[in-house]
Amino acid sequence: MDILELYKKTGALLEGHFLLRSGRHSPKFLQSTTLLQHPLYAEAVGQALGELFDDLEIQFVIGPAMGGVVLAFVTAKALGVRALFAEKDGQGGMWVREGLTIHPGERFLAVEDVVTTGGSVQKAIQAAEARGARCVAVGAIVDRSAGRSEFGVPFRALTQLDFPTYAPESCPLCQRGVPLQEV
Repeated sequence: MDILELYKKTGALLEGHFLLRSGRHSPKFLQSTTLLQHPLYAEAVGQALGELFDDLEIQFVIGPAMGGVVLAFVTAKALGVRALFAEKDGQGGMWVREGLTIHPGERFLAVEDVVTTGGSVQKAIQAAEARGARCVAVGAIVDRSAGRSEFGVPFRALTQLDFPTYAPESCPLCQRGVPLQEV
């Protein structure tokens, strides 16, 4: 499966001048919600991601809300396990609401659409571990970290992409006056 082609086909690969959550600027942005709104593509991505981890014994898949909710669901479906999500707690972390079942000692896979720094998925991992579960792997549709994200467990992605990013003060897009879009 050509992941970048799916992003292009669905209009989920954006080009312009984007302010990333990290504060850096980039000429490209992957809007995974645009891709994952298509059930057949979402299911295909979940199946492919699940296949990367079908050698592990896991009880659930978790993703950070909002971007990781659909991905956690389709990946969990492919693996035949529960799908959970972690939400922002308003204090810089995440939590798993009480109605979502986590038993102490359960093994889980954490997923994220695009990993650049790994911060969001790390917060989802911490939320599940706070309830006594144990992360055994991390998966992503796209690894943009250039191998820099480290989770202490195996990390596998369907593809790796290296889009340039710039500090705001040295951004060539800013210097050319290209309008900045927040994403």
